[in-house]
Amino acid sequence: MSYLRVEGLSKYYDGVSAVEDITFEANKGEFVALLGPSGCGKSTTLMMLAGLEDPSRGKVYFADQDMTHTAPGKRGLSMVFQSYALFPHLNVRENILFGLKARKVPTNEQTNRLENVLELVDLKDHIDKKPGQLSGGQCQRVALARAIVSQAPICLMDEPLSNLDARLRNEMRTEIRALQKKLDLTVIYVTHDQIEAMSMADRVILLNNGRIEQNDTPDRLYNFPESAFSAGFIGHPPMNLIQQRETLLGIRPEDISLSLSSSQSVDGLSTTVIDCDYHGANTLIAVDFRGQTLRFIQQGHHTHRFGTPLTITWDREREHHFCLNTGRRLTNHSLSHSIIEGFS
Repeated sequence: MSYLRVEGLSKYYDGVSAVEDITFEANKGEFVALLGPSGCGKSTTLMMLAGLEDPSRGKVYFADQDMTHTAPGKRGLSMVFQSYALFPHLNVRENILFGLKARKVPTNEQTNRLENVLELVDLKDHIDKKPGQLSGGQCQRVALARAIVSQAPICLMDEPLSNLDARLRNEMRTEIRALQKKLDLTVIYVTHDQIEAMSMADRVILLNNGRIEQNDTPDRLYNFPESAFSAGFIGHPPMNLIQQRETLLGIRPEDISLSLSSSQSVDGLSTTVIDCDYHGANTLIAVDFRGQTLRFIQQGHHTHRFGTPLTITWDREREHHFCLNTGRRLTNHSLSHSIIEGFS
């Protein structure tokens, strides 16, 4: 039985669709990421789950109870915002307990919950400090503690790490995931960062123009993209998409190598170097192939000059094929032969 169920959720502003027919489920204890570019509808979807936006159409169920038009405070959920939303005049203790006091939770219960949550988020030494005396990571821990202390079974997170630097984001990803597992929270997590979604979530719902493009595990989203959009959005760098007749051929940069003889590989394709981007452990090389740019990865430091001819290849088993008109994945493997023949 799903713990959270969304059916046909849609939102229109002045007749313009922001979210269109969103349907998905989340099981108890599952971490689900809503991923997509800016303006795709992920935050609007989260606001409707929270009750902060009224849907134009559709239903929201928590534990099989219709919560579509229930007030936010009665939905039994907690929320962590991008901006922390801490009270600057209150210290850590007061910020964490604010919601419990508002709901008139008994004082002894507040004390017990506070002690437990401070241990979880490692804030015992900062309990009397105000937000202005804390780092960004510490402020985010306070926001997390405030959500955890409510003991709500569902937690909604709206890009909670976007204001942190790269190192802190890495640390907080690990901490949030560990807390979610320990507390068995059902989490709906909005992000535009594919690394956050792929590394933290049990399941990723990729949105595009207000609709679900693909709802899948991180592994399947990466290895079996259902559309050219999914293929191009997931992966860093993203998948190469090569136009050939009525088809798009997809091949990931990490699956391309300099040409070596192999009966299982594509015949070598002649290209010329456009650019080399050194990343430390490897080099991302951009090449021109008949007016289309392909990118592939070479281990180590390489400095191929502009215009240098290179012959590249890849294993045919690593190819993906999409319809040029619809962008949807094609399953007819015979297409690979016609595409390769078109390159020769």
